[in-house]
Amino acid sequence: MAEITFKGNPVTLLGEEVKPGDKAPDFKVLANDLSEVTLEDSKGNVRLISVVPSVDTGVCDQQTRRFNEEAANLEGVEVLTISVDLPFAQKRWCAAAGIENLQVLSDHRDLSFGKNYGVAIEELRLLARSIFVIDSNDEVTYAEYVSEATNHPDYEAAVNAAKEAK
Repeated sequence: MAEITFKGNPVTLLGEEVKPGDKAPDFKVLANDLSEVTLEDSKGNVRLISVVPSVDTGVCDQQTRRFNEEAANLEGVEVLTISVDLPFAQKRWCAAAGIENLQVLSDHRDLSFGKNYGVAIEELRLLARSIFVIDSNDEVTYAEYVSEATNHPDYEAAVNAAKEAK
């Protein structure tokens, strides 16, 4: 299991760690219009999934903006950001931030994504910062669990993994 800290304090992650080579677990999250979104909805596409504790915080804001920029140049790759922020807050944040190249989704309802990917922080009911790349056959080709939730992920490695997953 991945060991994660949040502001230097160890936290408990719910679920099992997902590793490259694993079949990507399905999940059910909410779009900003409250419609359900699952892994199956993007079947046949390469997916880069950026996971953040909350889009309303500094590093999460920067991470989502960075992947929004990268998504414009990632032809054939669907980029998703998932947090437990309410869909209404995500919609407001996306409009203010000019997010147009990726989809921001909420795992607030039942932590389906967080539990299935081993990133739900039990003590805080947030998701641990992480990145997953899933190829068009639903195989995980890249997984990064950022060891300190307030640190940035390895953007270049994630983008390169998405390009290679095609």
